[in-house]
Amino acid sequence: MLRSFTRAVARQSVRARGMQTFTYESPKTLTTTLPNGLTVASEAQPSAQTATVGVWIDAGSRAEHEYNNGTAHFLEHLSFKGTKSRTQQQLELEIENMGGHLNAYTSRENTVFYAKALKQDVPKTVELISDILQNSKLEASAIERERDVILREAEEVDKQYEEVLFDHLHSVAFQGQPLGRTILGPKENILDISQVELKDYITRNYLANRMVLVGTGAIEHQELVKLAEQHFGKLPSGPNVEVGAGSVRPGDVSSFVGSEVRIRDDTLPQAHIALAVEGVSWSSPDYYAALVSQAIVGSWDRMSSVANNQGSKLASIVAQNHLANSFMSFSTSYSDTGLWGIYLVSENVDNLDDLVHFTLKQWNRLSVSVTDAEVERAKSQLKASLLLSLDGSTATAEDIGRQLVTTGRRQSPEEVERAINAITVKDVKKFADQYIWDRDLAIAAMGPIGELPDYLRIRNDMTMNRW
Repeated sequence: MLRSFTRAVARQSVRARGMQTFTYESPKTLTTTLPNGLTVASEAQPSAQTATVGVWIDAGSRAEHEYNNGTAHFLEHLSFKGTKSRTQQQLELEIENMGGHLNAYTSRENTVFYAKALKQDVPKTVELISDILQNSKLEASAIERERDVILREAEEVDKQYEEVLFDHLHSVAFQGQPLGRTILGPKENILDISQVELKDYITRNYLANRMVLVGTGAIEHQELVKLAEQHFGKLPSGPNVEVGAGSVRPGDVSSFVGSEVRIRDDTLPQAHIALAVEGVSWSSPDYYAALVSQAIVGSWDRMSSVANNQGSKLASIVAQNHLANSFMSFSTSYSDTGLWGIYLVSENVDNLDDLVHFTLKQWNRLSVSVTDAEVERAKSQLKASLLLSLDGSTATAEDIGRQLVTTGRRQSPEEVERAINAITVKDVKKFADQYIWDRDLAIAAMGPIGELPDYLRIRNDMTMNRW
C-alpha cells in the first residue's frame, strides 16, 4: 500500500490600500513513497506548459573508495552512451524530437539525472530516465572512449583555479576520508576503472530507497506516481536505509582536520587563498545562522559596478586598502558536516598578511560586536538570493530533490523565509562562538603566496583582535 502525504504550505495574505484583501496559496509539494522505498515528489505549477523531471540519488563520490574514486562521475558520462533498448544515436534522437533537454551531474553526495520537456512528453521523459538509470549497456568500447573525454575534462578543470583550490581545501579539511576526495578522481583511477567496478557501484548505490523521483511544472502527482510504479517499481532496495539519511555509510563519519596545503607558483598573476572552519550539516539547527553569518562577511569584486557601495565591513576595508581583487564567503553543507569560510583572490601579493589578518578580525567580530543592522541586511540579501533562485521548474526540482535526498523533507519557501527572519544577533554570536572563535582552520593556497603567514600565525589570529 502506498504511503502518501501532503505537506501543508502556509498561506500569505496580501493587503493594499483601496484593494480587496485576498489569500494566495503557494504550490504544494506532494510526496508518495512506493513499496520499494522510492520517494516520488511533485510540485505543480498550473500555468506551466513544460515540466522538469529528474531522479536524485543519494550517492556521489563520497560513496566511493580510494581505489575506485571517480566511478560515480564516470557512470554519469556512460549513461548517455546507449541502453539495452536504445543506441546512443536513438537516445539523442528521441530527446531531440521531443524538443527536450536531458542532463546529469555528480557531486560529492549526490548523482542527478534530469530532463525538461513539454507537458505531453512527461511519460516518455520518465521512461527515458528510467531506461538510462537501469539499463545502461556500459560497453567496453564506450568505457575506453570516455577515459580520454574525462581526462580532457580534468585538464580543463585544472585550469579553473577556484575549482582546484576547493578540491585542495576538501582534501586537507577531510584528510584520508571519502569527503576529501575529488569528484573526477585521480588520473590513475580514470585510466583503470573497469566495467566490473562500474556495475558494482550501480548495484550498491542505485537503490530505490536512496532515490527521489521529482516532477515540477506541468505535472499531475498521481500520474507521476503511476509512472514511477511502472518504470521504477521493480528497482531493488538497500537494507536499513531510508531516503534523507544522507550519504554517510558505515565507517564514513567525517572528521574535520586543521591543516593546510600550499602550492607556490610565482608565475601566476594572483594569489588564491581559501580559509575554512568546520561548518554545519544540511539538517543542523544552526544551518540558517551559518548562512546569515556568511552573508554578513559577504562577497566583493572590485570589477562590480556596486563594489564601493556594499554594506560588508570587510569589503570596505579590502577596497580602501586595495588588499584583494575579490573575495567570496561561503557556507557549504553536507549530510553530517560542512565548511564555512572565505575564498580570497589578490594580486597585491606583498600584503597577504594584512588581507588574512583583517579577514579573521571580521570573523572574530561576529561573536562580539555584530550589529542588528548588519544582521537585518544579511537576512534580506539571503532571502533574496535563496528565494529568487527558485525561479522556474528546473530550479524548483533541484531544491525539492536536494532537500528530500539529504534531509528527508522539503522546506517550503515560506518556511525558509520564516527561518531566516527568526535569526537574531544572539544567534549569530552563538554560531560564531561555537564554530569560528578559536577553532582550527583548513587552508588551501596557490600562486605567488610567499608572503602568506605560516599556519600557526594564522591560527593564532583566530583568538586575537576580537573587537
